[in-house]
Amino acid sequence: MLSGILGLSVWGHVIAALILTQITIAAVTVFLHRHQAHRALDLHPIPSHFFRFWLWLTTGMVTKQWVAVHRKHHAKCETEEDPHSPQVLGIRKVMWQGAELYRAEARKQETMDKYGHATPDDWLERKVYGRYPLAGLLLMLVIDLALFGALGLTIWAVQMVWIPFWAAGVINGGAHYWGYRNFETSDAATNLVPWGLIIGGEELHNNHHAYPSSARFSNKWWEFDIGWLYCRVLAGLRLARIKKVAPKAVIAHDKHIIDVDTVTAVVRNRFHVLTLYGRRVILPVLREELRRADESCHKLFRRARKPLVREDIPLDAEAGETLNAALSQSKSLETVYQFKQQLKGLWDRSTANQDKLLQNLQEWCQRAEQTGIQALQDFARSLRGYGLQPA
Repeated sequence: MLSGILGLSVWGHVIAALILTQITIAAVTVFLHRHQAHRALDLHPIPSHFFRFWLWLTTGMVTKQWVAVHRKHHAKCETEEDPHSPQVLGIRKVMWQGAELYRAEARKQETMDKYGHATPDDWLERKVYGRYPLAGLLLMLVIDLALFGALGLTIWAVQMVWIPFWAAGVINGGAHYWGYRNFETSDAATNLVPWGLIIGGEELHNNHHAYPSSARFSNKWWEFDIGWLYCRVLAGLRLARIKKVAPKAVIAHDKHIIDVDTVTAVVRNRFHVLTLYGRRVILPVLREELRRADESCHKLFRRARKPLVREDIPLDAEAGETLNAALSQSKSLETVYQFKQQLKGLWDRSTANQDKLLQNLQEWCQRAEQTGIQALQDFARSLRGYGLQPA
């Protein structure tokens, strides 16, 4: 029968294709990404096995391979060892050859051994999903042809390109190249749009890189992460348990003493602290310098904005010269930039104990308040009241 068992109209086939591809997206973002790669939630065996089976049918991806490649991406982000960084390999290559880059990395045994731990290793994984990944794709083709008739071939083709294009291309490429940033992470991750609908919330990629172990990718009240909705529904059905979500920062303006809670909040939320510092200290000082600058310095200060604020910018010779020239022209900019580097140094000292971190933060705030730079003084005072909202 040309119309298949279901006998759908043309629009019925379109809706069916969208539903099927969204199930695949849900399997990737909930099972592979949030559950397996980052352990942000635990899944009941029922959805866990369903997602594994569905991914075998629609992508042929092996759980251990996907998880290992993704974990390596986080560990080596924007370096030569990153499996798919557009900052290193170029946006065109990652956008259009992302699936090939993934497969090349998945063939490296060293990557599998180092980053593929604690992934499924049962009989099904070893004897079926891992051994015969193409068999699932062929079975999906038979199912699509039976259900949808001749148009089933088109639906199958859409399913086959959905993840390679959207995940391997758009997310791995575009979400490290274009978009907006809520957090000044040390990589180039961006949020493509504030509404994570098409790719299961993976569009909110900067948020994810700031807090990889969070089951929720949305951070601002106006951002929507449909993958988080799936997680909440599964949790409501007792088929999942949420383990971690990103902390929410609060600033108590009536608190004037830096204590252990302050240090804990600053270190845990360091990317948010850096974002606040850029917006509340560096940019106001830069705007003031621009207002007072003559024509010869105006263009220089504008070019220096990005290396002053962004944490992921590799300072090549030209960018380094621009930054140094801008700092040499403004004592205020030089001061706030140095204080930014010193603030980062507080949490970069991984060997420091809590008492030492507390002392260092107290001293940093005291010195910042003595600089005479209003924006820096205000930030240091607000940092005394920095904390995390109770879960």
